[in-house]
Amino acid sequence: MNFTHLHVHSHYSVLDGMSKVPDLINKCLQTGMHAIALTDHGCMYGIKELLDCAKKTNKNLKTEAQEKGIDFVPFKPIVGVEAYCARRGRKDRDKDLKAISAEGKQYIVDQSGWHLVLLAKNKTGYHNLCKIVSESFMDDCYYRRPRIDKELLTEFHEGIICCSACLGGEMSQKVMEGNNLSPDTPFEERYQAAIETALWFKSIFGEDYYIEIQRHQTDKPGADRMVYQKQIDVNQVLIEIARRYDIKIIATNDVHFVEEEHAEAHDHLICVSTNHFIDDTDRMHYTKQEWLKSPEEMAEIFGDIPQALANTQEIVDKVEIYDIDSGPLMPKFPIPEDFATEEQYRERFTHDDLYNEFTRDENGNEIMSREDGEKKIKNLGGYDKLYRIKLEADYLAHLTYKGAQVRYGDTLTDEQQERIKFELHIMKTMGFPGYFLIVMDFIRAAREELGVSVGPGRGSAAGSVVAYCLRITDLDPLKYDLLFERFLNPDRISLPDIDTDFDDAGRAKVLDWVSDKYGHTQVAHIITYGTMATKSAIADVGRVQRVPLSRVNEIKSFIPEKSFADNIKDEKGKSPKVNLKNCYKYVDELRSMLNGDEPEIRDMLRYAAQLEDTIRRVGVHACGIIIGADDLTNYVPLSTVEDRESGKRVLVTEYDGHVVESVGLIKMDFLGLKTLTIIKECLKNIEKARGEKVDIDHVSIEDADTYKLFQEGRTVGVFQFESLGMRKYMKELKPTVMGDLIAMNALYRPGPMDYIPQFIRRKHGLEPVTYDIPVMEKYLKDTYGVTVYQEQVMLLSRLLADFTRGESDKLRKAMGKKQMETLQELKGKFMDGGKANGHDTKILDKIWKDWEKFASYAFNKSHAACYSWVAYQTAYLKAHYPAEFMAANLTVAKDDIKDVTKFMDECKNMKISVLAPDVNESEMNFTVNGNGDIRFGLGGIKGVGEAAVEAILQERAKNGKFLSIFDFLERVNLQACNRKTVENLALAGAFDCFTDMYREQLFDVNSKGENVLESLMRYGNKFQQDKNLQTNSLFGDLGGDFGVEIQHPELPKAARWSTIERLNKEKTLIGIFLSAHPLDEWEFEVRELCNTTAEQMHQFDAWATPENT
Repeated sequence: MNFTHLHVHSHYSVLDGMSKVPDLINKCLQTGMHAIALTDHGCMYGIKELLDCAKKTNKNLKTEAQEKGIDFVPFKPIVGVEAYCARRGRKDRDKDLKAISAEGKQYIVDQSGWHLVLLAKNKTGYHNLCKIVSESFMDDCYYRRPRIDKELLTEFHEGIICCSACLGGEMSQKVMEGNNLSPDTPFEERYQAAIETALWFKSIFGEDYYIEIQRHQTDKPGADRMVYQKQIDVNQVLIEIARRYDIKIIATNDVHFVEEEHAEAHDHLICVSTNHFIDDTDRMHYTKQEWLKSPEEMAEIFGDIPQALANTQEIVDKVEIYDIDSGPLMPKFPIPEDFATEEQYRERFTHDDLYNEFTRDENGNEIMSREDGEKKIKNLGGYDKLYRIKLEADYLAHLTYKGAQVRYGDTLTDEQQERIKFELHIMKTMGFPGYFLIVMDFIRAAREELGVSVGPGRGSAAGSVVAYCLRITDLDPLKYDLLFERFLNPDRISLPDIDTDFDDAGRAKVLDWVSDKYGHTQVAHIITYGTMATKSAIADVGRVQRVPLSRVNEIKSFIPEKSFADNIKDEKGKSPKVNLKNCYKYVDELRSMLNGDEPEIRDMLRYAAQLEDTIRRVGVHACGIIIGADDLTNYVPLSTVEDRESGKRVLVTEYDGHVVESVGLIKMDFLGLKTLTIIKECLKNIEKARGEKVDIDHVSIEDADTYKLFQEGRTVGVFQFESLGMRKYMKELKPTVMGDLIAMNALYRPGPMDYIPQFIRRKHGLEPVTYDIPVMEKYLKDTYGVTVYQEQVMLLSRLLADFTRGESDKLRKAMGKKQMETLQELKGKFMDGGKANGHDTKILDKIWKDWEKFASYAFNKSHAACYSWVAYQTAYLKAHYPAEFMAANLTVAKDDIKDVTKFMDECKNMKISVLAPDVNESEMNFTVNGNGDIRFGLGGIKGVGEAAVEAILQERAKNGKFLSIFDFLERVNLQACNRKTVENLALAGAFDCFTDMYREQLFDVNSKGENVLESLMRYGNKFQQDKNLQTNSLFGDLGGDFGVEIQHPELPKAARWSTIERLNKEKTLIGIFLSAHPLDEWEFEVRELCNTTAEQMHQFDAWATPENT
């Protein structure tokens, strides 16, 4: 029996389907089906996984067929979507237009749409599906529901097979409307709307339009039993329409889960989705027949119309097998025409010229056969594309050498020339010069046009001298032995990956700039899929079953946080993954509950395990950005997702970051780095307080005060060096050069941390610095003979055994990923090469074993170096501009009370006063005044909005400081600065600068029994209203003699609050005790009589075990 499921939902139909793609394919093969269509609701989220899984499956099937000597029958994945087709047009959005459905329910016409199944029968169809789905999100997504319409279907129907879908389809709905008419009505008249629909779709799709029928007869408890009768009533009309108008029918099953026994878990999922309890009677129910049925089960259901089953195979036969994967699709960087054009290059260079340039090494030596050379040209896109690549490569070289003069001077050393030449050649012959031009361009724009702070680099990209010359990065790779091939080399074919740090606020500006330059449909974020984690699956199922929260939390407490105990191993001797299946196997309490006598708990645990890892939500990748060579919808489907940070819906690729590059899209990471914001804020503070402009990117790297700060462990607020452990090691190490900081940055992590004491002893001569082979000193001297970085292993493999650049990077990768077969191969080469260079094989073997051990903790020096430079910059600012630096930290941390407290304590240690907010001196953020004190920012007071602060600052800048509370209320815009704002300012102490009043007075009552603050606000509003009337009167401003003087409200004497009461009110609004401390009254006792610290008490508690007491 040939049958294929063509209406299938996976868990990418978020919170509606629960099928996993691999499980669907496995079930198909087990039941003799060699194809499946994936038709998730409104999206193509799961399509890449479907195609990749099918590709892997076919590889295994082919191997198995060859081993058995049988014919290979490939598994065919069919790309599809169950779309929502707008009842009118996708751009119609009338919330008030309502109608009554055939089932008698009122609905908003434009809210959703008719269901419609679309299948791609070839690559053209795939591209058109991408267009249709993308347009539905970008143009509409009305009520968060992506809608297509018939206009889109008309434009993009080529290569698409169309099926009428379920009872929610237009055909079925219009048949139901006809069923409501009198049976005596002639068929053509009764079902005119349905017939017109069928004929419209047939006019567009021709023989590729099919009418779909379903039969979900059910006897399952809690299932919707009304659906089947509706299907029967509709099906007989659909079949008749199909017969009369020569349209073929297909049988489908509307699959939402894989196995029959998954029906109850799926019912729980629907409750999670609709926020109902499982025992609610008025909730959504399925028929519980929506599993992936075998061909035999489908034949039993549709035995009376076998052609409906056979027609599914007809559709499968129409579908071609195609591949959507692609080599890199590089965006075009606009090269100035006065440099050169592609047309000029086509006239100037022959194919032989291009062949020689792209298949030889940087020195013009032949390195491959003609056959391999032509293959390489083909992989790069053919000769036609090479003209573009060469043009971009030449322009990149032009800019690089201009930048090299700025970085290194007019005369380059042989080392500099050789490295630049090598890197440019690799970039060109791998086809990536345009990538570097684009990155260079948006980083330049960030700095020069947008005023955004850019980090010095991160990750392996810092190993590129070309990137340094283009100012993509800001650390000289040659100075710090950073390697280009750690980033890019022809032996490791992968896309370049340059991650860029921007200050937090600047990241969005750069994204907008890139979108404006390359086009809003050529730039997108990357989607993420949040799944039901182990504990959340328990929580979700427990909630819909009304299991008490305390019981759910008790059960969750038995689930390990990150890993099982060290003594628990699986059959392979490895630590098992923490999931519910393994928890039930290895955690006695959970296993007992699963097999216990509480049905409610048994069910909860069983259904939670079935739902675990089901997609629960979609999100936006924190930093990944795609820049396309063209409209992205030509390659992938796009969607829109709400960005949690901005609250806006942003464009995302429907394929996530794990696979999006495999279809040829170029991913770049735009990251927001808080430290850059702190540096930027500090530089503003310095200029405002001192009138100095500090060029932080060019401060001396040998500054004694900065190293002294590190040596004394005064690194609170210093990037990556502020933990207690790091401060302790800094005091012991007493770093004197940048290399010390880079090494500590790399070593201070689990594993390599064990080597820190040895590193410190060797630096101070307390332990001899030794090298297994003397020549190793060249690359180990800076780390006192201790191997710290991956780059050191790479360099030493070249030095000792003549490894090539590519081979040394292969070694690094094999060690890091424990690729034993590759390591064994490379060990032989290392031993042979080392021996040929005259080195003792026993010593070589020892070195190799040391490296294997080292691989478990090796760190990327490029990354450590970049972030150590950022750390040095923050330390420099703290050493030379302490108040300005701490003010910047407080500004950035103002919403995190834990960090604010930490920085306030550090200010106290540094003898820097942090003064309470003051309407006459405070700015929006924390600032430094003329005395070198930090003044609390008005923007840090809770309930005081940005508009209120701006109103205060603008008035103060225009007309000077405020003289009194009355002057304040007379001058400041009280629409922006309302009563609650004034109250919060007073409680925070912002009016304490007025000597003729104190804050308690504002919260008392006057002699008339009125609230003082209320009377003050009335006074301020009345004064401003009268002033405006006077200003706008026919006679203009009549002057003081003619104005009516409004009497100041009474400020009664009020009882002072106690210190504790005042401080508590203060803390409520600014998060900390600022004007005083609750223990100030007992300062003498605390300082002189209390001699046990909290840390000592903690140590005592740890010691005070029963055996010690």
